[in-house]
Amino acid sequence: MTDGQERVRPSGVWATAVGVARVRARESEREDALFRDPLAQAFATAGDPGASSPPPPADEAARRRRLGVAFSVVVRTRFLDDLLGQACASGIRQVVLLGAGMDSRAFRMDWPGGTRLFEVDTAAPLDFKASVLRQERAVARCERIAVAVDLREDWPGALAAAGHDPAAPTVWIAEGLLIYLPEDAVELLLARIGARSAAGSRLGLTLGSRGVIERFGADAVPGSAASLWVSEMPDDPVAWLAGHGWEAAAHTLRERAAAYGRPAGTPPQRDEGPGGLISAVRR
Repeated sequence: MTDGQERVRPSGVWATAVGVARVRARESEREDALFRDPLAQAFATAGDPGASSPPPPADEAARRRRLGVAFSVVVRTRFLDDLLGQACASGIRQVVLLGAGMDSRAFRMDWPGGTRLFEVDTAAPLDFKASVLRQERAVARCERIAVAVDLREDWPGALAAAGHDPAAPTVWIAEGLLIYLPEDAVELLLARIGARSAAGSRLGLTLGSRGVIERFGADAVPGSAASLWVSEMPDDPVAWLAGHGWEAAAHTLRERAAAYGRPAGTPPQRDEGPGGLISAVRR
């Protein structure tokens, strides 16, 4: 970015999206990468000039937590990539990314003709993202529509004004989002999604596993991602989503990682519960 260009610095909750970009950039460098994100390094570097060499964790426990979060980001990214591919193969041509952050799927995935992808987020991250995309001369592989609105406000109205058609099936993605929302806000978000979902729509969610806030948030640095987590998955996410009109399946990170040839390096926890990677179809 040249000196003459305005730099929009990350701030607040959405700055964690830059950290996610950093993880995706590192994964993309692996020979056995589960996905390739050619824009991730640009997002990470623009948002954090020290992204290539973040400070080392203070202790072994912190190092393990960082590795755990990175592992989660990598596996969930591949999981949702696959879900989107399957949704498009079923004929869906509307995609909505809620809390899109530094998501680059519009640019890195192969989309069928006629696909419209809506990125919903507040103006600050979308402006930052636009500045990086201009710098990289990135060209979307589908019709990409940025919708600048706070998810606490009338985002369904903003989405409708941007051209979303609730009569046609949609694939909705809420990646790394619900863990930051209190329970009542999660319920409202699901109700609003359901109201704009035709039969056959798809849903991809990531949910905070039971106990994750206690494990990661107890000594989290103020302002860090973990310090802002407030919501974990319900005891039975499949039944919970059935109550919202979705036929869902829950998958664990461990299960999906093994399927991708990237098994978890830690032993399973005793009485490991249902997973926080959710795929669902609108009934």
